[in-house]
Amino acid sequence: MVILGLLATVAMPLAETTVRRQKETELRLALREIRQGIDAYKQAVAAGKITTQPSDSGYPPSMIELVSGVDDLSQPGRRLYFLRRVPRDPFASDAIVNAIDTWGKRSYASPPTNPTAGVDLFDVYSLSTQTGLNGVPYKDW
Repeated sequence: MVILGLLATVAMPLAETTVRRQKETELRLALREIRQGIDAYKQAVAAGKITTQPSDSGYPPSMIELVSGVDDLSQPGRRLYFLRRVPRDPFASDAIVNAIDTWGKRSYASPPTNPTAGVDLFDVYSLSTQTGLNGVPYKDW
């Protein structure tokens, strides 16, 4: 019985670390996917495929446009899609919250040290207050 108890106390932290490492991998992949969608939108604007105003930054107004698509000016009647779906932040604690709302949003006009949402979507970050296994807070990934 003592041996089983000892094995359980050794295995528990290892299991927790494994689960956390898996969530960190999911976070990296989700951030990469969203950021690639944002960059693809910006490239489509630069290529003249999306209507913008001269005062616009060229970044999407929100994550919704990345999923719902926008009209392609180079091929009328066609839509450009940048994400199939918005991935959920794996460190989001509330399972009821919409996947879009699990992310912090930074506008182009926002400084990197104090990211705030605005009229466009320049970047996303985790709202988690936890720190990664690498010592960097998830919100800074």
